[in-house]
Amino acid sequence: MAKVTLQSIADAVGVSRMTVSNAFSRPQKLSAELRARILATADEMGYVGPDPAARALARGRTGTVGLLWTGWLGENADDAVSMQMLVTVADALAERGLALTLLPAGLAGEDVVPTRDVPMDGALVYTCEPDSPDVAWLRKRELPLVTIDQVPLPDVAAINVDDRGGARAAAQHLLDLGHRRIGLVQLAPVQEDTDSAERAQEISNPPATERMSGWREALAAAGVEPAAVRLVPVQPRTRTFEVVREMLDAEQRPTALLCFSDTLAAQAVRAAESLGLRVPDDLSVVGFDDSSVAQALGLTTVSQPLAEKGRLAVQLLVDAIASTRAGEQAPDGQTPDEQPRHVLPTSVVVRGSTAPPPQR
Repeated sequence: MAKVTLQSIADAVGVSRMTVSNAFSRPQKLSAELRARILATADEMGYVGPDPAARALARGRTGTVGLLWTGWLGENADDAVSMQMLVTVADALAERGLALTLLPAGLAGEDVVPTRDVPMDGALVYTCEPDSPDVAWLRKRELPLVTIDQVPLPDVAAINVDDRGGARAAAQHLLDLGHRRIGLVQLAPVQEDTDSAERAQEISNPPATERMSGWREALAAAGVEPAAVRLVPVQPRTRTFEVVREMLDAEQRPTALLCFSDTLAAQAVRAAESLGLRVPDDLSVVGFDDSSVAQALGLTTVSQPLAEKGRLAVQLLVDAIASTRAGEQAPDGQTPDEQPRHVLPTSVVVRGSTAPPPQR
């Protein structure tokens, strides 16, 4: 059977090919009766609609935005923060008639490189290495970009949160309660962990670096050295339980823990309970993010505006895409070096996982 085309439908209805095309893409140019007749004929003939690739080429846009993030979707599925970011971004794009394409960073082979080969109008770069090949390909393609939670790139709009300020406030909360033996549970590079405090300063993940700096600044100002520093990998998450349990099983265990995220804090609570320690009577635990995990467990944590961050990222990218189509150098008449830099506020949310240290 011959392929049904716009011309086939035009011949059957007795109109021009352009009129049929308008029925699908510019319905306001036709009467309701004529458009209904064209669509009915197309349906009877088995026409599946205009070729998406051809339409994208003709319009100069794909209607799709990429989201570059580290790791497979399955690895991130149980992380409440990553999932909320994904949902917020997808919904904000859908409101604008745009689709979302997930681009896993550093996982493709030589034959298929999503950031090189996948059609898209622009991309959000979420907590990725700024010098990674994936980011390099997006920049080579000169696509509009917005970075989230990472070191800003030249001439690219960026969104970060006040990780350092939030971490500093979290440490001060524990100090104000009277804690002096405070342990740090930090994020390590994937599949790597260590108890080296020096290595903790070398983490390339910007939120991790900033949170570590904030904790140390507050503790140093009070003349307090961390009782212990432990780095745990993102995967497997059960490693956090094992590392924290070992730390708490020591004779001189910490009376409080500052954790990189609510997810790590939840594992720390599990580890404490497995040793018969009560939270917060025997051990205070502080998370970061104020995710659904913190709210469900009643964790004291640092709140960041997750939904606002995702919506703002989409708006900045949509503006950048529109400016590129219009031939502008940057939104609002800015030069490339004046791209927006947003740092969103954080605040401590006190719940039931913190209390004064136990009296020994």
